[in-house]
Amino acid sequence: AVLHCLGSLLCLWALRLPAGPGAAARGLDVASYRERVRAMFYHAYEHYLESAFPYDELRPLTCDGQDTWGSFSLTLIDALDTLLILGNVSEFQRVVNVLQEGVDFDIDVNASVFETNIRVVGGLLSAHLLSRKAGVEVEAGWPCSGPLLRMAEEAARKLLPAFQTPTGMPYGTVNLLHGVNPGETPVTCTAGIGTFIVEFATLSHLTGDPVFEDVARKALKALWKNRSDIGLVGNHIDVITAKWVAQDAGIGAGVDSYFEYLVKGAILLQDKELMSMFLEYNKAIKNYTKFDDWYLWVQMYKGTVSMPVFQSLEAYWPGLQSLIGDVDNAMRTFLNYYTVWKQFGGLPEFYNIPQGYTVDKREGYPLRPELIESAMYLYRATRDPTLLELGRDAVESIEKISKVDCGFATIKDLRDHRLDNRMESFFLAETIKYLYLLFDPDNFIHNDGSDFDVVVTPYGECVLNAGGYIFNTEAHPIDPAALHCCRKRKEEQWEVEDLMREFYSPKKSKKFTLKRPSDPGEGESAKDPEDAEKAGEKRSSKKSSHSLLSCPSQSFNSKLAVLGQVFLDNT
Repeated sequence: AVLHCLGSLLCLWALRLPAGPGAAARGLDVASYRERVRAMFYHAYEHYLESAFPYDELRPLTCDGQDTWGSFSLTLIDALDTLLILGNVSEFQRVVNVLQEGVDFDIDVNASVFETNIRVVGGLLSAHLLSRKAGVEVEAGWPCSGPLLRMAEEAARKLLPAFQTPTGMPYGTVNLLHGVNPGETPVTCTAGIGTFIVEFATLSHLTGDPVFEDVARKALKALWKNRSDIGLVGNHIDVITAKWVAQDAGIGAGVDSYFEYLVKGAILLQDKELMSMFLEYNKAIKNYTKFDDWYLWVQMYKGTVSMPVFQSLEAYWPGLQSLIGDVDNAMRTFLNYYTVWKQFGGLPEFYNIPQGYTVDKREGYPLRPELIESAMYLYRATRDPTLLELGRDAVESIEKISKVDCGFATIKDLRDHRLDNRMESFFLAETIKYLYLLFDPDNFIHNDGSDFDVVVTPYGECVLNAGGYIFNTEAHPIDPAALHCCRKRKEEQWEVEDLMREFYSPKKSKKFTLKRPSDPGEGESAKDPEDAEKAGEKRSSKKSSHSLLSCPSQSFNSKLAVLGQVFLDNT
């Protein structure tokens, strides 16, 4: 493995994958499916623009629109970074201008705190960090400033009143104009409490305001504090009293992204505590909920089975397992879930495992991304062509069952293929994106660190777009290196540049002149490249008790991979 360090303790280990049979051996035309996914995106996107904008979502059966999560033109925000991943920089630039002119958060609307965060705040942060790559003329000080960052901050501040509870756990709904409504229910799902650290920590690091990360951490720790004696959390909790209202423990709906954000928060922030918390949960999950590579629902205090069902939202779990290096278990669980897909041409919301069939009134498939998401992560880790076959099956099923004249419709019942008049914004934000990335191995998102940009900020130079992107739970990619661009911790930055220069100088494939201050404590640039080199030599020769780039042994015994995945070090 080759070590690349692209930010503070962001140590990326290049996974050297053995050559395998690949897609060609199974006759899968990856490029053809990639272009079909692109066409699917534009069929949905263009009909949203024509028939639904500025409403949140498209109603594809009636070719009109509706507001669902707060009247933000949500599909436009959610689809923005997908545009760039598909290579459409001109439309990305146009939409950035449209959003700046048309989106207003100072409105009398009751909004989901969770959904507003993952879709709006996450979408705006991702688009902000990708703006320069998309050819947007960024303002001086970017990425520490910019219109999309200010919009994300404004939206996040509208959510802060929800966190003003005795426990620090937020209410589920907030009025964007008036704050938390009197009489608002204090019962919130676990995911609605523990799914903020990725967006809010990014916001704090870029803006310099710690309040966002602080409230997110407090909420995470409150859940951890209130876990049961056997190490499980329930489904819904009272944020005032910290009493569990729904005591079903599992990995699916109402809980899912809490576990996801412990792992992704740990990777993004290089936070040992968050990862150790997840690994403790993981032990309890394996002990009490795992049966034959399926995960059931159990009573959080006793561990007795309460629901022997698989929920489609649980299909993110194999991808999360791959992020901590548990690839073998991830593949076994993925294959279980894939058998359900093959049975129905999609994942029903609930699947009764003992009976091998759908659950009454939970037979629908709203074009969710989770199984495709896991396939993308696992394919990056294994190159197993079975994962591409899931992508192929998803394209074929969605096009055959869901495609209508005005877009793609939610499948109301997988048994008879009845449709519902809704196209959720996550179809363009997540489902299409993960499908495209599965079939596009050379996409910039998969950057292995061999290409990167050096940008100048008010705090010095920093490296961006080198890979290792962390997807929030709405599939909005966050560049972890950006979190180190807007703080006055320059010494680590110069060490990063020295390392990158040393590693890439033999290749001669790219020429970068990395000018630095002659003294890391001052903000002056070296006048001559040779002076900069000498300054770099002086810095690298200094001994310290703990090198910022030494990748010290971590309590959670893991290291990052270039692909944004974590692989256990078993040596």
